[in-house]
This record gives sequence, structure tokens and C-alpha cells, in this order.
Amino acid sequence: QVQLVESGGGLVQAGGSLRLSCAACGSISSINFMRWYRQAPGKQRMFVAFITSGGSTFYADSVKGRFTISRDNAKNTVYLQMNSLKPEDTAVYYCMVESGRAYWGQGTQVTVSS
Repeated sequence: QVQLVESGGGLVQAGGSLRLSCAACGSISSINFMRWYRQAPGKQRMFVAFITSGGSTFYADSVKGRFTISRDNAKNTVYLQMNSLKPEDTAVYYCMVESGRAYWGQGTQVTVSS
């Protein structure tokens, strides 16, 4: 059984920073892609960033230059460093990892006040 445990969400003022973590726990073999998505109220879940097993990264245009995705393969953990946060970044953030199939985290709320 594999479980993704997310942490690091919260309330922050515009211009502030937060760091999200997502740890894959349980019996999981090599992880390929690790991704972050977000879902704002009343909107569809949207892609934010991914990182490959080799460390290559890709970002949505809306977060490029402000967010940084990274991973610790020894800990099966993916991070999302979010800087210069804007009110429009307010959403529930979900991690997803691929290891034979896709696994999703439970989501963590990020609220950015103006």
C-alpha cells in the first residue's frame, strides 16, 4: 500500500513564501515523474510542475520563475518551493507520483491574502 503524505500548506501574505513537501510512504519501487497540481475553488485541477527521476523540471507558465520543484530520491519525497506568492496562487495543492501507476496525495491548502 502506497500513501502520499503532504505538508507545508498554510496562510501567507502576498509576496511571501511556502514550501510544500510530499513523501511517498509504503512499498513503492522506483519513481519516475513527480508532479504538483493545484485546484482553485470552482476550477479544474491544473498542472503546476513536474520533475523527472533524472532531475529535469518543467513548469506551468503561471509559476515559472517563482516556484521550484525538487526531489530527494532517497526519501521518496518531492518538494515545491513557492516564492513571491500571489492571491491567484490560492488553491489546494496535490502531489502525484508515477511508479507503475499514478498515486495522489490528499491535498494541502495554500491561501495567499492580498
